[in-house]
Amino acid sequence: MTILDRFKLTDRVALVTGAGKGIGRGIALAFAEAGADIVCAARTASDLEETAEAVRERGRRALCVPTDVTRTDQLERLVDSALETFGRIDVLVNNAGGTGPRPALETSEGFFERALRMNVTQAFLLTRLVVPRMIETAGGGSIVNISSRSSDMVQTAFVAYGAGKAALNMMTRNMAAEFAPKVRINAISVGGIATEALDVVLTDDDLRRQFDAHTPMKRPGEVEDIAACALYLASPAAGWVTGKIFQVDGGVECPAISVPTPPL
Repeated sequence: MTILDRFKLTDRVALVTGAGKGIGRGIALAFAEAGADIVCAARTASDLEETAEAVRERGRRALCVPTDVTRTDQLERLVDSALETFGRIDVLVNNAGGTGPRPALETSEGFFERALRMNVTQAFLLTRLVVPRMIETAGGGSIVNISSRSSDMVQTAFVAYGAGKAALNMMTRNMAAEFAPKVRINAISVGGIATEALDVVLTDDDLRRQFDAHTPMKRPGEVEDIAACALYLASPAAGWVTGKIFQVDGGVECPAISVPTPPL
């Protein structure tokens, strides 16, 4: 086996949430290029079909399962569908997530709780569903959680999102200790990536200059930057890596852009 062989996912089955666009789609396609069959989950069926077609163009099989990850019954259906079609699950990518900015004093109880559900609770529930079946069908596997630098950098207006992603990081570390050595679990702490979520910055000349100036690598990340790290963590190349949070962020140590909040 060559060193490059360690990065292959030949004939493995990867379940990716939020696979319809952005980072999730990029990860799904990267895994397909590495030899995996893909279970694509997201809320919008048309987005999933586009991702699935791109997977098939790369010579791999794809299954689309429209899923609202905040609903436990739909997570159960997602896992059942994956096993019915492919008979195994080797890799899980908990990519679905996200919560918009909101000043702390304007963050309601419901908004905060929905942020936790979207950014950590659903990932916990899906992981708990997948791990026993992963061991049963494949003997083990790898889980990659998509986190954010909002989890460990102070950012105004992101109290709900930051709390959710910080919890996801700690969940990753705790579960890794319980699941080793059969199942590895790691997270990617993502910086500013050129997806729809960052369009408001990238399409404004002043904000774009500010963003680039405050990012050591002088550009936003591309989905492939995250997909490459996810492939490493999912593959045998990372066979001795678990419980770690990988920062893929262009080198930032403070927010490249700050959201203003009202003074007290």
